[in-house]
This record gives sequence, structure tokens and C-alpha cells, in this order.
Amino acid sequence: MITLTHKNVHNYFKINGYHLNGNDLRSVAYSYIKEGDANEQAIGEFLLDWFDEKEYIEMKTSGTTGLPKLVRLQKQAMIQSALATGDFFDLKPGDKALLCLPVKFIAGKMMLVRSFILGLELDITEPSTEPLTLNKITYDFVAMVPLQVVNSIKALKKVKKLIVGGAKMDAELEEKLLPLKTAVYETYGMTETITHIAARKVGEKVFTVLPNVKITKDNRGCLVIDIPAVSEEPIITNDLIELTKENQFTFLGRIDNVINSGGVKLIPEQIEAKLIGKINSRFFVTGIPDSLLGEKLILVIEGEIQDFPSDFFDILDKYEKPKEVIFVSKFKENENGKLLRKPSLPE
Repeated sequence: MITLTHKNVHNYFKINGYHLNGNDLRSVAYSYIKEGDANEQAIGEFLLDWFDEKEYIEMKTSGTTGLPKLVRLQKQAMIQSALATGDFFDLKPGDKALLCLPVKFIAGKMMLVRSFILGLELDITEPSTEPLTLNKITYDFVAMVPLQVVNSIKALKKVKKLIVGGAKMDAELEEKLLPLKTAVYETYGMTETITHIAARKVGEKVFTVLPNVKITKDNRGCLVIDIPAVSEEPIITNDLIELTKENQFTFLGRIDNVINSGGVKLIPEQIEAKLIGKINSRFFVTGIPDSLLGEKLILVIEGEIQDFPSDFFDILDKYEKPKEVIFVSKFKENENGKLLRKPSLPE
């Protein structure tokens, strides 16, 4: 059995229609760095990093499991991740894939690695909010963030399998995706896990983990991920989950978002799910300090002030009803498009 290394490039691999080997890719890298735009320069730098003699690449984490930090990702672990994705999504040599994510983040890097290792025919387009607008090709496999998906609904007929990550999809977007023939999956993962370790098909609630991933729950109720190929130590997250099977879980919310209001613990994500479709602006619920309750639950809405009827919050349980509604002109986001809750609050 042949052991794949980061120097291997599958015979079926193509970029933008051209068969390229490792030496060709190094030449492309120099060209991108010298003459390319910002995204092409990032691709060039990654290609040089991938094909050098080191067994690892260095990346900054997104801060999902703590403060952002510099981590070393083993190239062999990235190869194993690519193989697991290929197995889970039944990707075959010669399948057509589209890279429309920034390569400075792990999701963009891994689309390249999957293509080298699995033999995908990869097209690269500049990352934008509407990556399929001018495209006439049908793709077997594409990865996007939710904002790109929102702007590509009509064009998704050109995609057979779509994975969506970087930020959580809301229920309104899922409703729009359900009638499509495209197989759409929300993924779960982070830099530390080398992109996704689980996926959930749109319309279903349960995430199923990829091959060779084991999951448990700690005493806080948070997900613990064991991937020997990626990390010697289990990866402890701050994500509250319910284990449904040994290889499946439902995501409840972030433990750092939990609100303790008068001794009652409230999970914002579960309250927000009930309000989807009732508020036609972006919104979130959070807790702010309160002398009586410790924390009081508030609803924060992006945009102009709105009036709500008296029965508007009847869909919520007694303790889930916000004590105050605050309007903010524009929410703050990180580079990945993830909503920053606390920084979005008015000072």
C-alpha cells in the first residue's frame, strides 16, 4: 500500500482545466506571488508552504476553542482529513470542484489539499459574495459560507454537493435550500480540527462525524473531539451538544453564550431558532448585567426601530421572553463572517 505524502499530486488533478504536478504548482506559486491579486498571492504562498520540506504548516486559529493562537498543522493530518472528506461525500477522481473561499483560511487551503490528494478538477475563482453568478459549469463539490449561499440560491442548480461552513446557517436559509436538488450540508469544524469533522444534511438536525473521528461530552455538556490523526490530545470545545449516537450529535449552542438569569440557564441559539421568520432583520439574544437577576435577557436587532404587537413573544417560554429590545445600526463580524455578539452591543 502506498503512503501518501504532501509531495503527492493525483494524476487526475487539474487547476482551471490544466493538469499540473508538484513542480508545475511551484511555478504557478511564484507567478501568483509576483503578479497575482491578494487571493492569488495567498494561494501562491500556501503552495510553496505545502510543497516545501517541512512536515507542517503554521496557521492562526479562528478563536472557536479559545483565544486566537498560532498552531502547527501536520501535513499528514491534512491529507487524512482530505481522505475522510472524500470518503464521507463520495468524491471521486475527476470530479469537478470550485474554490471560491479565501485561501488564507483553513477551508480554502483544504479545498486545494483535497484536490491534490483526491484528484479533483479544481476551478479557482476570486472569493466574492456571488461566486456562481457568471459560471456556466456544473460542479460536483463546492464549499461556501452562508452569505455566499444566500446570494447563490438560483445558481445552485449548477452544484451537486455543497458544504456550508464558517458560520451557522439560519432556519430561513435552510427553508430556501430544502426544495433544491443540490445536496446541501452544514459542516462542523474549526482550524484545530483541520476544517470539518462532522456534517448535517439540510433538513435534518443531527451531525454525523467523518471517518476516524470519535466524540464524547464533558461534564459541562460540551463536545470533546478525539482525532488521533490530527491531535495527540482530545480537542475540548465550548459547544453544548446532545449525543444521539456514538457518531452523531445535535448542536445546542455555545456555553460562553449561555445566560444565567435569576438562576435559570438560557441558551440563546435555542431562543433565536423560535424567532426565525418572525423578525425580518438580523438579530440575536444575549445577557447583560442586571442588579436583580444577575443577567437579564435582551433581544438585539440590526437596523431601524420596529414595533411589535403585544403577543409577539408568546411563542417563547416564560423565561425566554426578552426583558428589553435594543436596535443597532450594524452588527460587527470577524473575517470569517461570524457575528460578534458582545462587540455588536451599543456602548
